Amino acid sequence: MKKIAFQILLASATSLLVAQAQTNATLTAPPAGDTNPPAVVLSLTNASAPVTATNTETAAVGNIATNNVPMPPTNAVPALPAPVPAPASAGIPLIQFADVPITTAIENLARQAGINYMLDPKIGYGLPDANGQVKIEPTLSIRWENISAENALLALLDNYGLQLARDKKTDIARIAPKDPLAPPPLITRVVQLKYSSVSNMTASVQSALTDKRSKVLADNRTSQIVVVATDPEQQAVDTLVAQLDKPTKQVLIETKLVEISSQPSTKKGVDWTSTLSAQNVTFGNGKVSGITTINAPGTTGTGSSTPGGPPPTITTPASTATSVLTLLQGNGGISASTVSGLIPTTGFLNADGVSAVISFLNSTYDAQVVSTPRIVTLDNEMATISVTRGYPIIQQSAGTQQTSGSSSVTYSNVGTILTVTPRISANDFIWLKVSPQVSSHFSDYQVTVAGGGGNASSSYPIPIFDNRSMESQVLIPNGNTLVMGGLIQDNPTASYTKVPLLGDIPGLGWAFRSESKSMTKDNLIIFLTPTIIKADDFTPAPTDFLKSKPHVMKSPMNPNHSWDSGQPRGNWSNPAPEPGEFN
Repeated sequence: MKKIAFQILLASATSLLVAQAQTNATLTAPPAGDTNPPAVVLSLTNASAPVTATNTETAAVGNIATNNVPMPPTNAVPALPAPVPAPASAGIPLIQFADVPITTAIENLARQAGINYMLDPKIGYGLPDANGQVKIEPTLSIRWENISAENALLALLDNYGLQLARDKKTDIARIAPKDPLAPPPLITRVVQLKYSSVSNMTASVQSALTDKRSKVLADNRTSQIVVVATDPEQQAVDTLVAQLDKPTKQVLIETKLVEISSQPSTKKGVDWTSTLSAQNVTFGNGKVSGITTINAPGTTGTGSSTPGGPPPTITTPASTATSVLTLLQGNGGISASTVSGLIPTTGFLNADGVSAVISFLNSTYDAQVVSTPRIVTLDNEMATISVTRGYPIIQQSAGTQQTSGSSSVTYSNVGTILTVTPRISANDFIWLKVSPQVSSHFSDYQVTVAGGGGNASSSYPIPIFDNRSMESQVLIPNGNTLVMGGLIQDNPTASYTKVPLLGDIPGLGWAFRSESKSMTKDNLIIFLTPTIIKADDFTPAPTDFLKSKPHVMKSPMNPNHSWDSGQPRGNWSNPAPEPGEFN
């Protein structure tokens, strides 16, 4: 009987304590109809002293023990206005509890956060446990600023070994004790990425997770990542994503490619090459052309020997002998006949003659090619600038005994190719990795390919290209210009001709010698100006593309009208001929 009476008395005291705490709870809410309500201020105390609250601060409240304060009569308890729940994410400027039972604080915070809840019977505040010991409800005194009611409730439950389990079907949460041996629950969240790639962010977030059960899944289609982790890990993921998921800076690269080509040449003197290098002199070589003579009647030869017929003739073939004089022969040397007489032409001196080339001239060829391409690329992404010309290359293959040869044409880009990789460093410095490559056609090389299956060999031209390239890494300030040179190619050539001894005579020797000089000079200068693009550098271009209407013909064609229709009218509706129509 004593034990039951003690429990009833304790329950009555607990009820009075809760009623008194509810009586002294003050909740400042915005007036009805206010479109811009002030933040809610929550203050709870167990004393009957007046409490004043403002939007920014609450008056200090003295802590008074419950057993020293006389209980007010029941009919003197004023009715409390229903609190206006604040948004879950809205922060309350001040939440203050002074010696308030935990169930009262839970109730007020849950009502303020708009959470429907119920207490698990296993909590058992004010009830005896299995050993007969009554579990006393704790009281708390806290002061929080700029925190939402839901976060305050979760922090309060976590501090006293309680947890909030939500039921999405009934929308009623259950407050129950935590299992000290149970691992922290996993929370699944979908994080929307704004600028970063899904693959890079997935690897970064996975490295921040410490629980073996936690994982990160990527959705490339929507640029989202699914994070399955504990609540502390989720907070660390939010911090990491906020720091990494930022817009990538862009760099404007302005280039100027100046290629200067110069080909000066000079020729001076008298060139006797055509006279003295290969002078052909012949004398009595015994070579004569074919000679046709008329033979006497009755001799052997072409024609007929009958009376009245054409006279017979005989032809002396062309000579191929190489002796100086071939006498007593009819086909070489000195020939004689009764008709043409002596033929002494092969016994005379024959030469090419005398010729010289007088040169006294300078020539110069200058060319300059300027290209100014501009390109925008992301930070730490390679950009390629190509100013080239397609050079055709003919590829031929020899045929076999069963098949014929084939040919094909491919193109090789010849010109200037520039690859630039910018990386923005601290203090708006830009690290550049520059790799220019310059190529040009030099000449063609003839290659002989043997034919297959008895086919004849064929000769094909193979082009030869000159390539000049370099690679450099520099660090320059934003907006400054980098000048790159060094791609210089000089090809000087010189040739001389001189008549021996005569060309060395002072003064007079100029008439017997000559010189020819030339030079091919190519110089490529590259100007690079990288500039970091700011957000205010972009300007939207006005356009009415989507607002424009399609063009309508003023006089559309009417296929049903006799003027526009190509079908015959009247009896021509049936194109099939009648029997006997075309007989």
